[in-house]
Parts: sequence; C-alpha cells; structure tokens
Amino acid sequence: MLLRDISAGKDPQLKAVREILDHVDPDVLLLMGIDWDYDGRALAALNATLARPFPYLYAPQPNAGLPSGVDLDGNGALGEARDAQGYGRFLGQGGMAIVSRLPILTTDTHNFSTLLWRDLPETSVNNAQLSNEALAVQRLSSVGHWDVPVAMPDGQTLHLFAFAATPPVFDGPEDRNGWRNHDEAAFWLRYLDGDLAQAPPNAPFVLLGDFDIDPQDGEGRRAALRALLSDPRLQDASPQSDGGKLAADADHKGDPSQDTADFNGPGNLRVDYVLPSARLQVTGAGVMWPAPGAPLAKAAERASRHKLVWVDILAP
Repeated sequence: MLLRDISAGKDPQLKAVREILDHVDPDVLLLMGIDWDYDGRALAALNATLARPFPYLYAPQPNAGLPSGVDLDGNGALGEARDAQGYGRFLGQGGMAIVSRLPILTTDTHNFSTLLWRDLPETSVNNAQLSNEALAVQRLSSVGHWDVPVAMPDGQTLHLFAFAATPPVFDGPEDRNGWRNHDEAAFWLRYLDGDLAQAPPNAPFVLLGDFDIDPQDGEGRRAALRALLSDPRLQDASPQSDGGKLAADADHKGDPSQDTADFNGPGNLRVDYVLPSARLQVTGAGVMWPAPGAPLAKAAERASRHKLVWVDILAP
C-alpha cells in the first residue's frame, strides 16, 4: 500500500515528507517509520520522487513485524502484532532506512538486530518478567541496531550508529517496554565500551535515531539516555525550533524548543536525537518544526508527529 500511495503521488503526508526533505536536502538521512519490503521498492519509489534523489540506500530487514513464534506479551494468544520481535501487524511495518549522498560501505556494515535481549551485557531483561519461552527468543532491537560506515569526501570514514527504540509504554506493571527501551539505548554504551563481540570503530561516528524517551518529561527509564547525553565521547548540539518553543506544554520540565515530537497524550517530547562523536565539529543544528504561519509549517505538521532533526558537522 505504501508503494501504491507513492506511485499515485496524491497522498498528502507523502507530499509533505517530500517538501521537507527537498528543503533540508541532507547529505545523510535516517528515515524512521517507513515500511520495509524485500526488494526495497517503496524506498526506491520515495527516493525517486525527491528533487535530488539519493544515490545510496540501505534498508535491511527490520525486527518490526518479524514473527517470533512465541506469545511474547503473555496474553495467551499467538501471532499478534505484539508477539513480533518488534511491534508490527506485518513484516517490516514501521522499519527504518538510511539514504545518503556519501557512499555507503555496505561490506563493512554491522547489523546487531539479531542480538538476544538476554545476551546484552548488564541486561535488564530479568526485570521484564518474560516467560522462559520468550526469554529464549526475544531480540533486543525492536526495529534494528546498525553500524553503517559512509565514505566522506576527504577519504575518512564516518560511522552511523542507527536505531529505533520501542516506546516505554503500552505494557503492564512489569514495564517490559520500559526496560527494553532502556536497554536499546544502553546497547550503544556497551558497544562504545568494547563489551560486545564486535569492537567499536576507531573513527568518528554519529549516534542517531528515535530513542523514544525524553530526558525529563513523559514516561520511561532515563538512566541510559542520560548516560549517553553526558558521555564525553558524544556531544549534544541541543537542536531547537521555534515551533516547539511556541507549542510548549505548561506542565513539562524540559526545554520545549528541543522537543522533536507532537504527541496527543503525553504532549510534546524530545525523543529523536542526532549525537555526533566528540571528534567532530558541529557547525549548526535544529529541529524542522517551523512556527505557525512560517514556510513549511503545514508540511512539517502533515509529514509526521516526529519532526526532522538535523546537525551540520565538519570532519576532524
């Protein structure tokens, strides 16, 4: 259906996405919430509609909608969306993809999406009260954890640490999703610490994705997020927007100008991040959330409740 809507060229959300991407015109982009298909036809079709299509695409199969064969949520029924490795009514629903103007070094990528949750060093899985059957098959990644290197114009390699975490809600008192969301972020701390079988790269990197948790507001277990934001190996450019500032929630503690998503229930939250490594020089950053009445304000509203986060960097 996504491919059908892209091909028809009439869907208002897809038109808005195209407007935003054509305006920002990034060199490298992590797309969230895009349905995956085996041949990558939907991603290729969306890319072809852009004013400047990206020459390099990367979108391996996500865990979203991947059947686990087990009653993961423990409700006594099998084969439901919450029994997939990541929530999804079909394989690939709400996946992610990287599109780039810089060459993607596909032979050097590392896809950690098959890592079992129980095998993450210092895992929190025992707090989530999974059944033995679920514990044996449950992967950490609800969508994916990728280390994707791209070749920069000066010959250096830039690594993209990409992931999308599960929302820390929609569960019961065991807080299964809250613990999993925490550990999906904590994965990158373990990777950078060298605690996994695959050693981290000795090269500049950018950690980016939908962390699905705010530093101060909304629900969630924030220890891993706060550890990442304060880690000296990373830097937070604190991207801001006029639209987020003007749409502030009166009961929130965080800086509303840094919010990246407009949710009906919990309100506006900062859940999407682009965190360059400390070795990179940041020259600009922002959230594509224009003030009401400003150019592209309607497009940003229609494109997604998540707003595009951008950071400009210079290689060391």
